[in-house]
Amino acid sequence: MEIIHFGTDGWRGRIAEDYTFTNIRRCAQGFSEYLLKKGAKDEWVVVGYDQRFHSENFAQAVAEVLAANNLRVYLTDKATPTPVISYSVVNKKAVGAVNITASHNPATDNGFKVRDEHGGAIDPDGLLEIESCIPASEEQVHRLSIEDAISLGRVVYFDPNPQYLDQIDRLIDLQYIKNAGLYVLVEPMWGNGIGWFPHLLKGGKTRVEEIHNVRNPIFPEMKRPEPIPPNVDVGLKETVRRKADVLIITDGDADRLGVGDEAGQFIDQLRVFGLLGYYFLEVRKERGPIVKTLSTTNMLLKLGKLYDVPVYETGVGFKYVAPKMLETNAMLGGEESGGYAFRRHVPERDGILAGLYLLDMMVRLGQKPSELLNTLFKKVGVHYYDRIDTPFTGDRSSREKSILSSKPDLIGGVKVTNLDTTDGFKFNLEDGGWMLIRFSGTEPIMRVYCETTHPERVKAILDDGLRVAGLK
Repeated sequence: MEIIHFGTDGWRGRIAEDYTFTNIRRCAQGFSEYLLKKGAKDEWVVVGYDQRFHSENFAQAVAEVLAANNLRVYLTDKATPTPVISYSVVNKKAVGAVNITASHNPATDNGFKVRDEHGGAIDPDGLLEIESCIPASEEQVHRLSIEDAISLGRVVYFDPNPQYLDQIDRLIDLQYIKNAGLYVLVEPMWGNGIGWFPHLLKGGKTRVEEIHNVRNPIFPEMKRPEPIPPNVDVGLKETVRRKADVLIITDGDADRLGVGDEAGQFIDQLRVFGLLGYYFLEVRKERGPIVKTLSTTNMLLKLGKLYDVPVYETGVGFKYVAPKMLETNAMLGGEESGGYAFRRHVPERDGILAGLYLLDMMVRLGQKPSELLNTLFKKVGVHYYDRIDTPFTGDRSSREKSILSSKPDLIGGVKVTNLDTTDGFKFNLEDGGWMLIRFSGTEPIMRVYCETTHPERVKAILDDGLRVAGLK
């Protein structure tokens, strides 16, 4: 049978092609054996799912396998945001979690995410070990019917929301936002974020409205539930039409945040990360390390110097960010895709909490999103970012060798100072900017990213990146 490989954030596949009940059960068997090797017999595992096609049934299939392998399962009673599932691991003192979601992937896909006892991503070595435990055939998979598993007490349905809501109350004073009289438009992208912000912020002067807030697994009006243009264009137009103060966007499983300003302009993920860094350091007066992937903003390096806090850079993905956050007791961690994690919570992306923190920043500083950016830029200068995703064919290793041997002296007309191969190929530039070429860990896509303080150089840097990658 097909060999299953875990990428940046678990395994994803195309529904009914490679993403089948057979392969889901094989993954669940592999995860079971991984946990049992760690001494987890009779321990609890949280299983949750998103709003995609058949997700609740795939989650039930996972629960049946875990239960048959002498593990106990807390199975969510509804589609649940990834951060809520992650927090449930800690709250329930479970040994890990399985989350059936393909996050921001197209409607054709679904996924199998795994989490550790901290509710965070499992490190690369752990993922490799899980892969090695996945059996070659379904005949090696143990199964217990859901009815029998429930009657034996090995599967228990539960509502994860109340404990997560209590956690939010401990982390942020929502009353300030409720009393502020903001008009907040929320775009949950037909996904797991539906209903959360209206519930959290009800009962005050602030008004919250949602669009795309019913289950629809084909994700109309967007290519995929990823909180970047063009998927957010409808929400940005609605922000202007309704005269809202801000657009808050959560992706398909609500672990990522996107933001639109009051004029319907998208605020890219690097700028949002910069805003969150400034919020914790300046507005909340907190201190502690920041963890960033190499694909996200250098604004955090500048903030680190200004506020005398260490900034650690990792490979791309929370399988690198989460362990580093735990190691350093980091105040804030994040990545280029719009995923941000926070101290005193779980080392996992949380689009709901990140959105609340941004709203709190608006209220505390009395500024709209465009004004918040101006405040940030006065500290660190204006930074510009863009990214191009391109499908590729052929052998990946030969492409990597070609990139490594290219050795360009200039990119976008700026001198290359060094090449960082921690994760992909990051060309650092003399003016403080950078260009990164990287293969996606979840899709057959090559990404070319850049950040610069010179807007006129963005296109030239990306064009040179495509040439170095052999895509132009």
